[in-house]
Amino acid sequence: MADENLLEVKNLHVSVDGREVLSGVSLEVGQGEIHALFGPNGSGKTTLLNTVIGFSRYKVTEGAIYFKGRDITGATIDERARAGIGISFQRPPTVRGVALRSLISFGREGLTPEEIKNAAAKLDAGEFLDRDVNAGLSGGEMKRTEMLQIILQQPELVCLDEPESGVDLENMALIGRAARIALGREEVGGDSCLRTRKSRRGSYRAGLVITHTGQIMDHIYVDKGHVLMNGEIVCSGNAQELLGEIRSHGYTECFRCVGCDRRG
Repeated sequence: MADENLLEVKNLHVSVDGREVLSGVSLEVGQGEIHALFGPNGSGKTTLLNTVIGFSRYKVTEGAIYFKGRDITGATIDERARAGIGISFQRPPTVRGVALRSLISFGREGLTPEEIKNAAAKLDAGEFLDRDVNAGLSGGEMKRTEMLQIILQQPELVCLDEPESGVDLENMALIGRAARIALGREEVGGDSCLRTRKSRRGSYRAGLVITHTGQIMDHIYVDKGHVLMNGEIVCSGNAQELLGEIRSHGYTECFRCVGCDRRG
């Protein structure tokens, strides 16, 4: 594994409920880089993120995942979280009987109530802290609570599964700002004294972002894009150019894009 890579996925084959979903995905994310994942529904994007985070339902049948030079293919979810991998879900679950504040505080002894309060205020999510996790919340409100959790976790690799899904234009600005904060591109501000994990690119954190609309790219700079189809990466290159080709011609013609450095 190259020293500059934070995440390296090698020839990854993954089965879900006995059906192969990923068929040899290879991907490298450098320190402080943000990569976007494009692809039609069912192409394997969410499967890739859930496999990186370590959900047991996703069975690696071939290949390996390396994080910070360590093979984590067999590591548990909590081991990966402690190592510095975090995820914001496309459809986060509702957790009855558990307040958001308690969930955020669990296992994080160094996190102060003031830090939680300040971060929540920046996302207009303070009113949700003492409510059951995601209970009765709209899509945009759920996204804000998800982003609040990942901001306070401060992972070195931030995985975002369709952060713009179900979010209206007004909330999109908040989600975009939250993504910048989570990725170390913007400070929380105010009286917060959140400690920031430093990478080789200062406080920048790496990101792996699934997007269908590309709206999140109006708020964060993406270093590279990848197109997944039928469980494989068929094209990689400039994310904005890839998105433009997809919008103009659809996924089946995306490999013709200018600047693509991998053609399937």
